[in-house]
Amino acid sequence: MKHLLRSLSIVAALAAAPSFAMAQAAPTPAVTATVTAASPQANAAVKELLDAMDVRKMMTASFAEMEKSLPQMMRAQMTAVINADPGASAEKKKASLAKVEQVLPVASQAISRMFKDPALIDEMMVEIAPLYVKNYTVAELKELTAFYRTPLGRKMLALSPRLSAESMAVGQRIVAPRLNGLMQEVMQSAQGK
Repeated sequence: MKHLLRSLSIVAALAAAPSFAMAQAAPTPAVTATVTAASPQANAAVKELLDAMDVRKMMTASFAEMEKSLPQMMRAQMTAVINADPGASAEKKKASLAKVEQVLPVASQAISRMFKDPALIDEMMVEIAPLYVKNYTVAELKELTAFYRTPLGRKMLALSPRLSAESMAVGQRIVAPRLNGLMQEVMQSAQGK
């Protein structure tokens, strides 16, 4: 059961990784120093950009999409891991799959609580702002803000959560078979030693 729960946690983390890649990057001391030393104009430009991008709304929508798709992806990945175990009997695989079905609702509820926690977005906003200050000039931030206020910019923002979720599903569909093959190789190699 420990192995199952650990694997489930890993799958959840891997499934969420693409959407969180930018937001989860911990700021380096240089980034923190850059933000601390950022001009009031740069800080104001970042705030304007994030407001124009409706970042809070976009994150909320992305979290909702991820909340819907993660349980299915976790089920598919765990099923593949269990079925790929050459050392497990059919009965053991069946029991493990039953445990997955017991654990998934609890995991889904925990994921839902996490995504609905307003502090999550607040913390992410604090961490995201320095990335923009570090990578864009004040003039570029203003240009981006102007773009996101255009109809095309608004359309891009509106489609981003769905495109992100669909991209994640495509990635899962393409990566999962390769990952399963790799896991089988690793398991066979570990058993051979």
